[in-house]
Amino acid sequence: MFKKVEEIFSIPELRRRILWTLFFLFVYRIGAHVPTPGIDGEALSQFFAQQSGNLLGFFDMFTGGALSKLTVFGLGIMPYISAAIILELMTVAVPHLAELKKRGQEGRDKITRYTRYGTVAISLVQGMGIAIGLEGMTSPGGSPVVMFPGTGFRIVTAITLTTGTVFLMWLGEKISEKGLGNGISVIIFAGIIAGFPSAVSRTLTLVQTGEVQLITIIAVLAIILAVTAAIVFMETSSRRLPIQYVRKGGGGKGNVATSYLPLKLNPAGVIPIIFAMSILAFPSTLASFSENLLVQKISFFLSPSSWVYYAVTLGFIIFFTYFYTSIIFNPDDIAENINKSGGVIPGKRPGVETAKFIDFTLSRLTFVGALYLGAVAILPQLIIRGFNVPFYFGGTSILIVIGVGMDVISKIEAHLVTHNYDGFLKKGRIQGRSMI
Repeated sequence: MFKKVEEIFSIPELRRRILWTLFFLFVYRIGAHVPTPGIDGEALSQFFAQQSGNLLGFFDMFTGGALSKLTVFGLGIMPYISAAIILELMTVAVPHLAELKKRGQEGRDKITRYTRYGTVAISLVQGMGIAIGLEGMTSPGGSPVVMFPGTGFRIVTAITLTTGTVFLMWLGEKISEKGLGNGISVIIFAGIIAGFPSAVSRTLTLVQTGEVQLITIIAVLAIILAVTAAIVFMETSSRRLPIQYVRKGGGGKGNVATSYLPLKLNPAGVIPIIFAMSILAFPSTLASFSENLLVQKISFFLSPSSWVYYAVTLGFIIFFTYFYTSIIFNPDDIAENINKSGGVIPGKRPGVETAKFIDFTLSRLTFVGALYLGAVAILPQLIIRGFNVPFYFGGTSILIVIGVGMDVISKIEAHLVTHNYDGFLKKGRIQGRSMI
């Protein structure tokens, strides 16, 4: 292990990229502790202590606790992800965006520019909404969260949060350029990991006081390790469709070369879970601001305390998995590209028959992937709730952490192999996955 670390830092370019990544993450964590003006931090923390199960608690996980403290990075990088997903979905309905996507680097640059504009717009709207919502919040003891409410507070808060998100967007781009892995994913990874030490500390305190039994913690850790192993297995699994190419050699003889089209078992990544959780958490968020009986009743049935929540969650995840996969994968385009490159899937005619075969295979894989995502999102919640412990590291968090970790390891392996070193792991290469 120490030899591998020595090999990693012996490569100047790789060493430089690692140090740049650590520096950018250090800057990110500093900003996550710079408060927004006009907020009573203690009152806000007490309010958020009761919001772990709704939309606020869900997004606070992605910001590394910055939202619950309402720091300058309170919105995190989620507005950028939302803008990127919206642009991705709009490529289906807007011909101009679909054309840009096919233009190569020039088209990608324009889509990136539109994504940045969308990020600013979404951040301003969310920042203003948070500012207005905060003015009506009080801590459980009755202390107001906002010390000086009014138009000035709303404008300052919206601009501050938007500026923080734009800075994080720039920071993510710099990590992608000078560091390791996808910068946006690495920032989310750091935010999730940042809450890990405090969770461990709280758990150890409860074990020492006798409120939680040591055997319970061991059982939970064993389950988390099992879930982690299952996620690694599923994320590295794929169906390889053989493609044959006929190469003409000397004397008019043809040589058959075989390649493979890999179709991942989970092509949609973590996006379906984010969509489903955001929609389901919305009623509980409204309930925290409203005393309407209908809203409170809907919130109860769509909360983790009701079986309806888990059934609806699974349904939404399956729907969004199929929906998002259909957006990012077009069997007709794949079949056309195979045909243009002179390839053919054995036993399938080029064109329509090949497209139907790819669509049929992808549909079956997507169904398995959707059930897997549903299990990742639901089972950890049921397990942690059953053991009644504060050590929570949800399936969504594990999926993101593992995906980003695998992506970073794959980048390190690529550098090691390029410089004639063995890979970071002895058995094969890891194929990482970035969130977006």
